[in-house]
Amino acid sequence: MRSRGTIVCCALFFTFAVGHFAPSANSVAAAQSSTDVPAPAAVVKPRAFVSLSPVPRGREFQVAIAVDIAHGYHMNSHHPTDQYLIATTLTPKLPTGFVLLDTLYPPGHVEKFSFSPDKGLDVYSGSVTLKLRLIAHNDAPIGAVTFPVTLRYQACNDTTCLPPVKVPLDVRVDVAAAGSATHAAHPEIFATPSTK
Repeated sequence: MRSRGTIVCCALFFTFAVGHFAPSANSVAAAQSSTDVPAPAAVVKPRAFVSLSPVPRGREFQVAIAVDIAHGYHMNSHHPTDQYLIATTLTPKLPTGFVLLDTLYPPGHVEKFSFSPDKGLDVYSGSVTLKLRLIAHNDAPIGAVTFPVTLRYQACNDTTCLPPVKVPLDVRVDVAAAGSATHAAHPEIFATPSTK
């Protein structure tokens, strides 16, 4: 029969493998026994926006996933400092007639944490907006089209990493005939250029 110490050591190794540098065994045990550890979905709040309304066939447009991260938490950027860290990614599942041109990830910022005092980590905190560049071709169906986009991330604070998660968001695009009148939507989000 395994001892409690063995279980804690296994949990410690798991935290190291899937998240940041491992905290102490005491902090891992405290995190596991605490009822105050939030669910990842309570820490990271994503919302989806579309840049054109409607989207005419043949037009390029963007989808933005605006992410609010709870105070005291962060998630790795798309280009994390070390290979074993879990990068933040967006993955759309596009219907017929839509093509992904590019995924735009903003740069992160380097922060140091108590578990990594000598080496900063490239992270997102506060709020961050990730964007997809798409085009609706002439075979895209006319009318309201909904498709899922999956946000993958791992949220951490200064001592604990929550489990990595994949969060699906539904994106609704209103498709119109080629040449139809359209207007820019959500300029407060799409006016700011994104960089990879």
